[in-house]
Amino acid sequence: MAKYLFIESRDPFQNLDVKKTWDLACGLAKKGHGVTMFLVQNGVLAARKGAAVSTLTANEDISVFADDLSLAERGMTGDDLCDSVSLETIDRLTAILMEDGCRPIWN
Repeated sequence: MAKYLFIESRDPFQNLDVKKTWDLACGLAKKGHGVTMFLVQNGVLAARKGAAVSTLTANEDISVFADDLSLAERGMTGDDLCDSVSLETIDRLTAILMEDGCRPIWN
């Protein structure tokens, strides 16, 4: 199966297209593909505790990471993240991008 890396930079509360990206990620995971969602820039706003973030963070088959710098720029810390989202650095994003067979999709 393929490995997909979704890089989401848009605020899901201002951009309705984000849900389509999440639906695609969930569909690929359901088919058995490896799926990682890396939230950067305004994309990290979806990872806040109490935020209504659709099925993305509820899907156990998708690894969801939030960029620490993007959080800090928005006055947030790892403590502000919902339990299903892990705090990571941009170095981790680079490492995932460099994995063999990685198929990146940036929004």
